[in-house]
Amino acid sequence: MHSYLRAIGFSKLVSETETEKLLDEVFREFDHRNIARDENSIFVEMEKEYGPDMGILLCGSLDGDGFHREYYFPYYKGSGITTSEEATIEKRVNGDSFAGVCEDGRLGVSLIFYLQNPAECQKESILNQLFCRRNSVTLSGLSTEGMILFPVKKVEEQPDELREQDIAQRNKLITAARNGDPEAIESLTIEDMDLYSMLSRRVYEEDLYSIVDTFFMPYGIECDQYQIMGNINYYTKVCNPVTRENVYQINLECNDLTFDVCINEADLLGSPEVGRRFKGTIWMQGRVNFE
Repeated sequence: MHSYLRAIGFSKLVSETETEKLLDEVFREFDHRNIARDENSIFVEMEKEYGPDMGILLCGSLDGDGFHREYYFPYYKGSGITTSEEATIEKRVNGDSFAGVCEDGRLGVSLIFYLQNPAECQKESILNQLFCRRNSVTLSGLSTEGMILFPVKKVEEQPDELREQDIAQRNKLITAARNGDPEAIESLTIEDMDLYSMLSRRVYEEDLYSIVDTFFMPYGIECDQYQIMGNINYYTKVCNPVTRENVYQINLECNDLTFDVCINEADLLGSPEVGRRFKGTIWMQGRVNFE
């Protein structure tokens, strides 16, 4: 049973039998279907929605004996474009599922996400178009535990234009450092040392979460799970029509990235409001937007 089904409103599934009934409903009453063919097989994905932009995706192969289920996963489709950096798609070990890897300088780590549109990905790969053109990525996360924190009182913020220039300059330095530029490496090292020194002084007198506004870092042993803290831009409370459980869909700004997170109301401590912060662990998903 998939542990993140509760994030889209299925927290009361307690047995594999109940899960199988749910998957059988997806198979019989899907809302969308997508097929990718090659010389040896037919890959099929069936999608059933259980609320705005959220649902279950059932994937498998089709042959003369019928449909053979390989895997399934709950999903939540994010909004907008999170990053336009180049994403590499890799096939995972288990079945025909895919993982995406993106190097975005705003995070400082390689961003790994679970691909939400595998059939479309396979079609693009078959057409030899996947690695020869640039595609944007829309990220989203499912969470099974989270809390709401009050915002940090800030001094007058830097104008957007100057802030974007600083971000672009840092991304440029990170790219140069990855390519072996010694001056870029030295500049980033000095900047990190100054930041560490400042934090070491302030942490004696201030609470950690009043110093750190947002963060994004890997969590646990799974490569696509992260612990995050981000500012809430807006949120929506929706209801799963089958279970009648309430779910929060929250748009966050985290480390200058904007993406959406979906969490069951029962798993969220506190009340979300615009300007407050969300802190929790997420399973990162992503959709590659093929042109």
